[in-house]
Amino acid sequence: MASRLLTSALFAGFCTGLIAALLQFVFVQPVLLHAELYESGQLVHFGAEPVSAHPDLGGIDVMRDALSVLFSALVYTGYALVLVALMSLAEASGAKITARTGLIWGIAGFVAVHFAPAISLPPEVPGVAAADVVARQVWWFATVAATGVALALIAFARSWAAWAVAVVLLLAPHLIGAPHPDSFAGTVPPELAAMFASRALGVGLAAWVVLGCLAGHFWQREGLRQNAAA
Repeated sequence: MASRLLTSALFAGFCTGLIAALLQFVFVQPVLLHAELYESGQLVHFGAEPVSAHPDLGGIDVMRDALSVLFSALVYTGYALVLVALMSLAEASGAKITARTGLIWGIAGFVAVHFAPAISLPPEVPGVAAADVVARQVWWFATVAATGVALALIAFARSWAAWAVAVVLLLAPHLIGAPHPDSFAGTVPPELAAMFASRALGVGLAAWVVLGCLAGHFWQREGLRQNAAA
């Protein structure tokens, strides 16, 4: 079981990490680099003449890009380990795990890790006002945990009481409220911040769908291979 879990997670996570890194290079990184020009003062949004929305973002930074690929692969491998472990528990309870059902698992992972926290604490570009980072991290982890448990209750519980608890867990982090700064300020145009948030969420959705499908595929394949070897 352990070898099946590790093999499935490593293959699924590493492949997804590479795909996610490619999507980030194409869609997210240009927006991030653009925002950094405002953060550093090279571009000015308020109180200055209008500037081009398509500045020269410079050439390829090999070290930064390589570290981004490595970080993406490690992060999604970690996500894959958690996802495959949960899949194994679900299969032990009678659920069927395939690439097709894995897609649903991937969407659920996106909702828990990206979408639900972003409702109250959206992805932020450099140069914007933000609350204390520790407070935001605590709120993010609590929101991910509460949303994950809520989705599990919705999917596998069979009572109205459990579904009611799920609704409470989904709402609680947002009713409590995410940490926000006392006042809003920043040098980055709001249009750029909105584009960054939407593209970050879009890439996250695509990556989690791929991760779910690959995790389901490799989990099923490794199970068939081990059964055949036995």
